Amino acid sequence: MSSTGIPLNPFAFIRKYDELWTRLLFLIGALIVYRLGSHIPVPGINPVNLADLFSRNENTILSMFNMFSGGALERMSIMALGIMPYISASIIVQMMSAVLPSLEALKKEGEAGRRKLNKYTRQGTLGLALVQSLGMCAGLISQNLTLSTGLTFYIPAVTSLVAGAMFLMWLGEQITERGVGNGISMLIFASIVAGTPGMISQSIEQVNQGQMNLIVLFIFVLLGIAVTAGIVYIERAQRRVPVNYAQKQQQGRKIYAQQQSHLPLKLNMAGVIPAIFASSLLLFPASLGQWVGQSADPTFTQKILQNMALVLSPGQPLYLVLFGAMIIFFCYFYTALVFSPREVAENLKR
Repeated sequence: MSSTGIPLNPFAFIRKYDELWTRLLFLIGALIVYRLGSHIPVPGINPVNLADLFSRNENTILSMFNMFSGGALERMSIMALGIMPYISASIIVQMMSAVLPSLEALKKEGEAGRRKLNKYTRQGTLGLALVQSLGMCAGLISQNLTLSTGLTFYIPAVTSLVAGAMFLMWLGEQITERGVGNGISMLIFASIVAGTPGMISQSIEQVNQGQMNLIVLFIFVLLGIAVTAGIVYIERAQRRVPVNYAQKQQQGRKIYAQQQSHLPLKLNMAGVIPAIFASSLLLFPASLGQWVGQSADPTFTQKILQNMALVLSPGQPLYLVLFGAMIIFFCYFYTALVFSPREVAENLKR
């Protein structure tokens, strides 16, 4: 044992935090499985035409959707739908639980009610994944990105995409129960981080070719560090409301004064959930317009879908306004779900 209290034997340190190491190893293994699965292609895809499509749509909604899928959409893997069907189903179930008394009653039934709500969420995920995979396959055929058409393509492609979405839902739940952190957030984090090495190499190449100034790159790095530090600071911030218990405790002949405690209120109770909800809702109609609306001789409906995909592309004014408004709405909505002042008051009375 050293003077700092840390065991000199590293194996003793590992044994001390055995459960934490087990959870970390499970998380790492699950993320490796996720990244391997994102490279398994959907059968019947023309890779040459697919690569050409993404090269022509680098700064559109497709690129953003591809980022959330960790590059699975660009490779058209079995996990191309990503975790978005599960997120959309969660939004629907949580919003309905705030409206329907029967679902609201399930939230108050403890673990049994939570299992029923999770069951409804899984069923909704299956339905949304089926609808989205059918729409995606129709878009692939309209873009001439498939090697065949008809049922010979639809059946294996839809089955693969739905299976991939359901597997990601299951994997996220396993990470939550047996790993570290929220499984869905971890999968989204892994998807975004997966593109970081490519972005770094691209930035270095631009600096070497003179397309980007080294000072500009350095400023971007500093801004990234500052934004990350600010996010961590806000996420950890909390207001501690003092709570005084009036009753006195007596142990033997001694009487102790009133107890003092505090009620921690996080500044950002909703966390990153509002941004995830808003992104998933905006990505679906825009991606539908991007896939189905593209055609050499578009119909009236396809023209509407093309315009919808254009105005909802990242960086467009309407996209920014809707994204900000939806984040604010879901922040209030989700905070009301996770924090009930009435329940807190009742618990303090006990």
